[in-house]
Amino acid sequence: MYIYDEYDQRIVDERVAQFRDQTRRYLAGELTNDEFKPLRLQNGLYIQRYAPMLRVAVPYGLLNAKQARKLAHVARTYDKGYAHVSTRQNFQYNWPELKNVPDILAELASVQMHAIQTSGNCIRNVTTDQFAGIAPDEVVDPRPLAEILRQWSTFHPEFALLPRKFKFAVSGSVNDRAVVQMHDIGLEFFRDAAGELRIKVWVGGGLGRTPILGEVIEEALPWQHMLSYSESILRVYNRWGRRDNLYKARIKILVKALGIEEFRRQVEAEWAHHKDGVNTLTQAEFDRIAKCFTAPAYESLPEDDAGFSAKLTEEKAFANWVKRNVHAHRQPGYRAVTLSLKVTGIAPGDVTDRQLDIVADLAERYSFGELRTTHEQNIVLSDVKLADLHALWLEARAAGLATPNIGLITDIICCPGGSFCDLANAKSIPIAESIQQLFDDLDYQHDIGDLELNISGCMNSCGHHHVGHIGILGVDKNDSEWYQVSIGGKQGNDASLGEVIGPSFAADEVAGVVKRLIDVYVEARLPEERFIDTVRRLGPAPFKERVYADRQPAKKKVEA
Repeated sequence: MYIYDEYDQRIVDERVAQFRDQTRRYLAGELTNDEFKPLRLQNGLYIQRYAPMLRVAVPYGLLNAKQARKLAHVARTYDKGYAHVSTRQNFQYNWPELKNVPDILAELASVQMHAIQTSGNCIRNVTTDQFAGIAPDEVVDPRPLAEILRQWSTFHPEFALLPRKFKFAVSGSVNDRAVVQMHDIGLEFFRDAAGELRIKVWVGGGLGRTPILGEVIEEALPWQHMLSYSESILRVYNRWGRRDNLYKARIKILVKALGIEEFRRQVEAEWAHHKDGVNTLTQAEFDRIAKCFTAPAYESLPEDDAGFSAKLTEEKAFANWVKRNVHAHRQPGYRAVTLSLKVTGIAPGDVTDRQLDIVADLAERYSFGELRTTHEQNIVLSDVKLADLHALWLEARAAGLATPNIGLITDIICCPGGSFCDLANAKSIPIAESIQQLFDDLDYQHDIGDLELNISGCMNSCGHHHVGHIGILGVDKNDSEWYQVSIGGKQGNDASLGEVIGPSFAADEVAGVVKRLIDVYVEARLPEERFIDTVRRLGPAPFKERVYADRQPAKKKVEA
């Protein structure tokens, strides 16, 4: 993984000292709330419903065991004994005291971590595929490219106060697992017919109040121009993006207003001024950054292991876990493993300090000391020997980290919602728990098969409900919490936005609504058809009809 150089460490240490003094002055009454707000946001600190919330950056989702232990220590010492994995691959703490935040940031800096630009109207944490560097379908390892973007965007003076927050996603694989189409800028790397590395550039994607999938602004950009072209996009956005209306400030609104052709024309005109300037990348620069990543010392192993195969046959529970939580690896004899943070009765994405310590131990014993967070709010051990999978499963199961539900209906993406967030219209976590309880039979879940269910507590869509096969959105209705349900959303290469099926539901109805949607699918599916495939084949009509059947007013009898 990426190791800080002296320059990286000095920047982070100086930012901690700076924020310590800013916090001191605020607590002493020397700074007003309005003066302190942009300063704390630059350091990932929000004021939520009950307490501050601190968002810790995990660039492209990559961590080492020492950092995981530090996150556990922070949870124990400064919070309530747990942390939360967000859909941006970051960690969040929901209960830190403001006076302690500078100490938390100092602790994080000691293990090469920070909270810089995890909030505010700036370029946020760059995300990528959780299987970057190990995926069999990978064209190029996107992590060095994501790191170049991180270094370029951190403290960029021109983009420190954009009209609104700005998000990048980078994909280096044939199959998009970074959801590039729902980002402000999505970079999809591929090789052309001559074997040259190119980028398909997506722009203007985003969810929230106005969900829009991005449009392709450049089909085959030479990789050397990744920064200069991105900078041109940002300059056009910074120049014309709305600053008078919070709800129309994202780049997706500007792209729609101008149209992709006019937006492209303006970007090209801007790019012409600095296309071959200082931001043009070289192979030497790429190699310099790539050398900052430590490579695992893989062993030469056979692709098959007799002991592993025997355990698959002997233990159904182990076989189910392997089917759902174990993933292909480009290195023979190795696999990637997803540790599920989706246990019934626990908020999706929450992980205790004890579990983080255990994850660190597992990473050191089985995965070269490295782990990754995912935008699905789980944790991945990326480099596990095939022969070690059974032992790892036993330990993970004992720690509550081996639920075999990855990609199933209880592997729910869910924002904290009204349980914590000031912006939320409704609670998300109790809805997730009610669905988990209704579908708590693993055999039933496996029979249903692949299904993505996402929940957001408000239109900001932190739970990505728009791209869930089933999406649930909390709405305010006469000062009560109600929930809209959509179907047909999907992430990946063939991404789509879900369609709302009709009027909203009370909280105690939602799980039953999901059950009726599943019933229609189970009755109508073709062999090998997933829920999303059936929705796309049949359309929403039969699902709507089943869900609202008991809401139809009775027909009046006609007098003879």
